Amino acid sequence: MKRSSYIVGLVLLTFFVMSLLTNILGPLIPDVIRSFHVSLTDAALLPFSFFIAYGIFSVPVGFLVELWGEKKVMIVSFAVALAGALFFALLPGYHVFLVSLFLIGGSMAALQVAINPLLRVAGGEEHFAFNEALAQLIFGSASFVSPLLYSYVVLHLRHPTGKASFPLLALQKLVPSGLPWVSMYWIFSGVIILMLVTLAASRFPRVNRTEEEQAGTASMYSHLLTKSAALLFFASVFMYVGSEQGTADWISQFLSQYHGYDPHTIGATAVAWFWGLMTAGCGLGMLLLKLFDSRKVLLFFSLGAIASLTVALFGPGAAARLAFPLTGFFASVMWPVIISLGLNSVAEYHGPLAGILCAGIMGGAIVPLIVGRIGDAFGLRNGMMFLYCTFGWVLCIPFWAKPLIANETFRSKKAQ
Repeated sequence: MKRSSYIVGLVLLTFFVMSLLTNILGPLIPDVIRSFHVSLTDAALLPFSFFIAYGIFSVPVGFLVELWGEKKVMIVSFAVALAGALFFALLPGYHVFLVSLFLIGGSMAALQVAINPLLRVAGGEEHFAFNEALAQLIFGSASFVSPLLYSYVVLHLRHPTGKASFPLLALQKLVPSGLPWVSMYWIFSGVIILMLVTLAASRFPRVNRTEEEQAGTASMYSHLLTKSAALLFFASVFMYVGSEQGTADWISQFLSQYHGYDPHTIGATAVAWFWGLMTAGCGLGMLLLKLFDSRKVLLFFSLGAIASLTVALFGPGAAARLAFPLTGFFASVMWPVIISLGLNSVAEYHGPLAGILCAGIMGGAIVPLIVGRIGDAFGLRNGMMFLYCTFGWVLCIPFWAKPLIANETFRSKKAQ
């Protein structure tokens, strides 16, 4: 089967754009609260609308990809994302934003399902692990860039100068007065249009899915739902993504509310470094996973995340600015370890199992909502203490996980 470095590059670019659109919500939360005069619970409904789409669409889209093929699903997905971004850019309002984010979230779920098999085929099965790691690195780099782009654009639109560039001058005319942050969705619309043009002009290779990548049948899903390991690891993905988003979504608002930091500068930068250090942590995690059992690595990083969260919530402002990003650093290995433990704990039907596990991404919808609801009643700090429950679940995984196949380390490879 013909390899294509062009398609690999296109998939990696898709990962970058997905991350750009996904991880902007945290910096926007203070703006949403101030601009639309909503409660913490109402603000938390925004990530809820986005991430609940993953729970709804992750499994059905697998069947759609097999029916339509990757290219058509990617084009339709980006078209839906464009509709969502333009809907809010043209009619900025709280309820419109909820609908917009649901549309964008659903399109991101569809893209996630479509591009992984494509990356395997275009890059070659023998290079798939490396390309997947590279994709996660690029995804993390966009998560770092997105809040910084927001900070730059909002500051320049809030305090315009006569020397503004043409794009900034255009955004000034498009964005309502007092809502400079809405400009991000005009930028996203432009990026999506470029992706649509690129996809339409691209030729895609034929993808023959392995058993692990096939959507599966209803009976396979029913069988897996009787397996305690499948249910436990679905819950584990739910708790991890809830921990990740429940932290990132509230960093800027917490630093503003408790320490008086500007969400457009220090708050946005803290969120950027949360994702940036998470990306850096992946590098260290990959090395440690070659030295130690993945359950031990997960235990160490979970303890580090809980300790960092504690400093962030109860330390002084200067410490919180550092501790929140460190929480991201220690959360870095949780996703790959949980997914690998989950897939290695069940002997069959790995394709449908991957769909079930990915549906657990809806934890990013539920947990921030719980944090916001508690925050409205008892204060945001107390709301974010709920993250001890979700990170605590992840901390417990090494004690009950019993994978059929352990991760290969340098020591175990020598013993073979």
